[in-house]
Amino acid sequence: MNNLTNIAPIDGRYQKQIEGLGGYFSEMALQKYRLLVEVEYFISLSKEKTIKELPTLSIANQKELRKIYENFSLTDAKKIKNIEKVTNHDVKAIEYFLKDRLPKNLNKYSEFIHFGLTSEDINNLSFSLMLKDGIKNIIIPEISTLLKILKQLSKKYQNISLLSLTHGQPATPTTLGKEIAVFYNRINQSLDNLKNIKLNGKFSGATGNFAALVVAYPQVNWINFSKKFISQFGFTSNLLTTQIEPHDSICSTFDNVAHINNIIKDLNQDMWLYISRGIFKLKKKAGEVGSSTMPHKVNPINFENSEGNLGLANSILRFLSDKLPISRMQRDLTDSTTLRNQGVALGYSLLAYQNTIKGLEKLEINKKAIEQELNNHWEVLAEPIQTVLRKIGIDKPYEKLKELTRGERITKETISSFIKNLEIPKSEKEKLLKLTPKNYTGLSKNLSNLI
Repeated sequence: MNNLTNIAPIDGRYQKQIEGLGGYFSEMALQKYRLLVEVEYFISLSKEKTIKELPTLSIANQKELRKIYENFSLTDAKKIKNIEKVTNHDVKAIEYFLKDRLPKNLNKYSEFIHFGLTSEDINNLSFSLMLKDGIKNIIIPEISTLLKILKQLSKKYQNISLLSLTHGQPATPTTLGKEIAVFYNRINQSLDNLKNIKLNGKFSGATGNFAALVVAYPQVNWINFSKKFISQFGFTSNLLTTQIEPHDSICSTFDNVAHINNIIKDLNQDMWLYISRGIFKLKKKAGEVGSSTMPHKVNPINFENSEGNLGLANSILRFLSDKLPISRMQRDLTDSTTLRNQGVALGYSLLAYQNTIKGLEKLEINKKAIEQELNNHWEVLAEPIQTVLRKIGIDKPYEKLKELTRGERITKETISSFIKNLEIPKSEKEKLLKLTPKNYTGLSKNLSNLI
């Protein structure tokens, strides 16, 4: 397809940036994962010794069968779609394709393909495998790259004092390294949570009761069979289900990704504001323009792009998380319709991560602007001065500093004069006179070393 004619931006304008996700969330990928589950089920059935009608498959046959999904091609995907045109059922098309590809010596056992199952037994494991592998191989590495850059910036700027703003107003100074470390820590903790989520799997027939399987082979312990089969994919067996696995663990994954996205959105907005304040400048790139009419502009477009894509990602992730746990009676088809869009949500997420990384790589610190901002706000020293006066026992120190500084333009000379006129011990006075907005950063430098 021509990227210029695609409707969706992630398949058009941004296709190159997210093409790696196609191997996990495309229609072809879904077909491949369905084949994987069907093949592995056929092999597992053959190993069940009480099923006499299907002998244990030879190692050679097992390898040959696994090549069907391991070497799955675009030609194969098209064949399945052609079968689906007749069946009007995507999982049945997989079953027919697989039966047609069986080694000749296994043709007589073809009816053990998709034996006793409902489509959802295949689908829930396939969609979960897609999510598990896509998160592990694409999403987590990209977030890890972002974390690596944040850690490097935090160390690089751990000694750079910075005026804080609370409610948009000057507040207790910090260090730039510590502020970046906060975002590193938040994302890192949430990423650990994401890594620890274990997806559930269901493999128990039409309404979750193993009914047809029990009628065919009552001697088989189908509960243990299901547990063992599901565990090979790294999933936890959910034995109490309707026709569908209720998607609760998948929703936990979506919620966790959405939470990480919100933290990164917060990072984007702070970086945008740092640039607006002049704390950071943006590196210029030859040939780029920042405006069609204003030649001087260098815009924080990567942080803005990321913020927009995170919003799109989370609108889908939150919808999936709200919708998927709800299904009429045994099931309705709305879960299948919506779950196909998990890759779209992760595509917008991936695009956002890439743009945040690009934005961070363009930053250049503006030490002159940082120092000028600090020197313009000596009123922030009202906090430590009144705190020391409280310690000494001076009457109403907060009120005295409030009267001096609240809403007023305060200079170094104003603060120095106030301190010198205090009747306090010399050691305390000397300590206060040494304070500046630049060195009043508490343990910020130590805190940035915690990551």
